[in-house]
Amino acid sequence: MNIYVLGVALHPAVGNERTMRLEEMAYHTARSALDHAGISRKQLDSLTIGACDELDGRPISSMLMSAPAGAYNIDEIKVTDSGASALCLAYARFLSGESELGMVVSWCKSSKTNPESVMLLRGDPFYTRPLGVGTAVSDALFAQAVGEEYGVTEQEVNERVVSAFRKAAGNERGMRHPVPDEASLVASPLDATPLRAAQRAPYTDGAAALVLATDTFLDANPECHPLARLSGVGWASDSYRLEAKRLRAMNSARAAWQTALSRAGLKDADDLDVIELDSQTGYHEAAYVRAFGIKKQDAVSPSGGPFAQNPYFCTGLVNAVEAVLQVSNQAGAVQRDGVRRAAAHGCHGCAQQGNVVMVFEAAQRGGQ
Repeated sequence: MNIYVLGVALHPAVGNERTMRLEEMAYHTARSALDHAGISRKQLDSLTIGACDELDGRPISSMLMSAPAGAYNIDEIKVTDSGASALCLAYARFLSGESELGMVVSWCKSSKTNPESVMLLRGDPFYTRPLGVGTAVSDALFAQAVGEEYGVTEQEVNERVVSAFRKAAGNERGMRHPVPDEASLVASPLDATPLRAAQRAPYTDGAAALVLATDTFLDANPECHPLARLSGVGWASDSYRLEAKRLRAMNSARAAWQTALSRAGLKDADDLDVIELDSQTGYHEAAYVRAFGIKKQDAVSPSGGPFAQNPYFCTGLVNAVEAVLQVSNQAGAVQRDGVRRAAAHGCHGCAQQGNVVMVFEAAQRGGQ
């Protein structure tokens, strides 16, 4: 069975969305994705939501959010790991024959609830929580581990951060933050050794949506033209433990990467033209480039990744939208020439405990 992307949408990047409620953000993003796909909400037979109650600032958030996201009178299911994980669940639903036309929607108002406070509750309840290990500390432990494992220097990290900001500055869908110089990164305060504040991607508010369809739906609706084919998905999780062995090995990232490439029939990173990484810091990019065997640096996150926009919970799904735009030649100013295959990556949990990789290919169907 082939699964295609018919339409995508992103909420306009903003640091603090004060003009719209969360429900309005979800509604307008879902509506835009449906319009991009050229279909109506009534045609959908499933909706898969990626949302976090704590980051949404309300219990059982889908009770209030599912209808504006498009689930009125439509089968809806929710996953709470990440927006990218929602795409995995939707992928499984399609393969099982449960859906023929569905939508994946995720959102996050990082400004509404402090991600650091939320992540303090994500760790092991007996060891890491009492120690106050949140996002900054767990990311710093990861940075220490991969720095030692791969020989990642602060100079390399700063070069990667400056490069990410520079690429992000050209992305009309991003925040277009000012591009810092390396001296300003070195001068920024340490959040947790060795991680400096300016080496971390700034949080933003945002939402992302993708409309997915099977061959069966497209055969019955020839007026719909797919943007991309979702050719492979992989996901995996590591343990809660923040020991050096787990952090150095990056086993869940490697497993997700290999599974996605295998399902897509690809051999390695050289078979990909674009790879959108969920690099929350410069250390993350340096580590993922090595773990995934990426040799073509110009293929890494042409959108700027999280340094363009970073709605923390759904950044991985934002990467998926950027990958689809690349293979469909609709990425605008950051479009790369001749993109046939693109991968999108998302991570979640303490020190990247969980990882998701999605592979998209240019749609070739019925001469389209």
